[in-house]
Amino acid sequence: MEKLFTKIRNDFEETSEEERKIEQLRKIEQGGRTCDEYIQEFKKVARESGYERRSLIEEFKRGLSGAIRRKLTEAEEPLSTIGEWQERAVRLDRNQRQSRAEQRMLGRNAACPGGNAQPRGGSYGGRGGQITQRWGDNGGGYRGGGNIGNRGGN
Repeated sequence: MEKLFTKIRNDFEETSEEERKIEQLRKIEQGGRTCDEYIQEFKKVARESGYERRSLIEEFKRGLSGAIRRKLTEAEEPLSTIGEWQERAVRLDRNQRQSRAEQRMLGRNAACPGGNAQPRGGSYGGRGGQITQRWGDNGGGYRGGGNIGNRGGN
């Protein structure tokens, strides 16, 4: 009788542990993390979840950020393994992050044509442009106008 209780207890504990891992796997989401970080945590928990193939892929997709999940499901080439899903997700995530970083950089430079910062109180007119404010206008020593740049200088 004791052996039967021991076996039942062991079976129940194994099932409970597996169920805890499944529950934990279902709670994992990419959120603001990189896809690499999400995959590391996903793999760690997935090993002990008992999930395989299709079920594992579905849980992986569910936890991805919405934009990446949409792009992966809309891909022309269907993905069939968890490895393919993870590899493609990492590439898309990196591309999106790079694109956002470039957009932020372009946004900062949009106020300054040509990416050049403008001095306070005046501006450069581009290549060989005129200085619109003279140093002497605000108490400085230089009062002469003229062109600045490598073309058409004085």
